[in-house]
Parts: sequence; C-alpha cells; structure tokens
Amino acid sequence: MTDTWFSKVRAKLNQGDSFLTRDLGTLFSGDTLGDDALEVLEERLLMADAGVEATGALMGKLESEIHHGRIRNETQLREALRKALMDILQPVSVPLDIPTFIKPFIVFVVGVNGAGKTTTIGKLAHRYKSQGRKVMLAAGDTFRAAAVQQLTTWAERTGTPISAQGEGADSASVIFDAVQAARSRQLDVVIADTAGRLHTQGHLMDELRKIKRMLQKHDPYAPHEVLLVVDGTTGGNALVQAVQFHEAVGLTGLVITKLDGTAKGGIVLAIAKRLALPIRYVGIGEGIDDLRPFDAAQYVDALLNTPEAVT
Repeated sequence: MTDTWFSKVRAKLNQGDSFLTRDLGTLFSGDTLGDDALEVLEERLLMADAGVEATGALMGKLESEIHHGRIRNETQLREALRKALMDILQPVSVPLDIPTFIKPFIVFVVGVNGAGKTTTIGKLAHRYKSQGRKVMLAAGDTFRAAAVQQLTTWAERTGTPISAQGEGADSASVIFDAVQAARSRQLDVVIADTAGRLHTQGHLMDELRKIKRMLQKHDPYAPHEVLLVVDGTTGGNALVQAVQFHEAVGLTGLVITKLDGTAKGGIVLAIAKRLALPIRYVGIGEGIDDLRPFDAAQYVDALLNTPEAVT
C-alpha cells in the first residue's frame, strides 16, 4: 500500500531531473541496449551523487547480467537494477531497536550546523513518546546561543522534560546530569543534543570524545546509539561528514534529512556502500511525523518509479 512517505519521495524523485526515474526505455535501440547505454546510466548515477563505489558496484552487476544475456529489454533492465540497488540498501535498512532492559537508553546526536539536528531530535522525541516511552532531552549544544531555546521549544511542543544549563556550560556535564536525572526518574530514553560542528574542527570533535568517555565511566556501553544527522541535499559533503564523524566517535546509525528537497537521491547509495552503517531514519518533510524509519524497498521503488514492492 502506498503511503504518504512513499508518495512524497516518489513525487520528488520524479520531477524530470532525477537519475533513475527517467524512461529507461531510452537506453534501448530497438530490442537491444544501445551501445552507449551503460555509459549513460553510469553518468546518471555519478551526477546523482551515488559515488564512485556504489556506481562501480551497480555497473559491475549490470554488465554481468548483460554479458550472460539476462537483460534484453527495459523490464529486465529495471528488474536487474532494482535487485542491484537492493543489494546495497537492504543491509543498511535496519530500524533502531530500543531494548526495554536498558534504562535510560542514551541516543547521542551529532552533525554539522544546518543538517536538521535539533529538528530531528524533536521528531525523535515525538516518535518515542507516541510508542509509550518516557523521554528526556539533554541540551548539550551549549556553544550556539539559540540552540538551548530551540530544543526547549521542541520539548514544550512534544511535552518532553529537558535538562539544560546556560550558554557556555560544559556540554559533557549537561548530558551527564540529564542521564542521572533520567535514571532517578526511571525514564526510558535520553536524547542528547551536541554542538553542531564541521568535521574539520578538531577541538569540537575532541569534545564529542570527551562526552563519550564521561558517559562510559558510568556505563561502559554508553552512549547506546550514536546518530549522525546529515543533509541529503548536500551531496558528496554528506558522505565526507559521515566518514569523518565515524572515524572520530564511532557512529552506530544515520539520519538523512531533507530528502524531499533533492531530486537526486543518490547520496543514500553512496553512504550505504561506503560505510555500511544502519540508516535509521530519513526526513521527507517539515511535519512532526515526517521522520520515518528507512525502508529500502520503498526507496528503491521511488527511485525507479515503480509500484511499491511487496517484501
């Protein structure tokens, strides 16, 4: 059944300039693939920010299928392409599982300014509360003046308690205090904001490591989820950010926002192929419910402009 999520993604990716939703039949000359068909498809992938690694993997599988005579028409090409895309995306389509025996479950949210980090935290709080969990926010971004107020606004909007101190406070202390408060109140989840930073800002990356070390003194497994929020419209920069943050703090999941703002969509492939990290959620709008668990089959079918698959 096609839902709003699938409809929004497919509508954006079918604006005429997306890389796979164009008529794949144009790659054929009569009943056979044109001589330059694979070159055209490869160019579409690269221009769509799919990255060299993912593009190479996809083209290798299609070339093998063609060599063995299994692609002779548009339907077979579409089926082969769908399978190749699923081979990359299905392994990273892993929902975030919050076990009930860990209290509080600490979600550590990182990313650069402008990626939608604070908004994502608010939407996560709404999602977890709607699942019956007791949530607390930790205003660990004490670097930017408006950050605490923005997170407080989301706390009020979602009816979620927040632990915050003033601008310039020690971020590690703020987050640790939040965890202690949540533990004493038997809350289920703490979602910790951190200062937005460029992946090239070494001193701020060191601060993230410091926060992790402080939490691990009291729980060696904390934080239980390290989520990187990246802006899906930034193309290759999103991949660079993901690589650098993963090297710095050891990511356990990704949130890709603003997918409703790009007709390319390939960055999801690039990140999946390069890092193989779970894509926990994708953002496809401004609404409070527009943060959804990533579904590989839905996304691939949106890319290919085909009916949603039954999986």
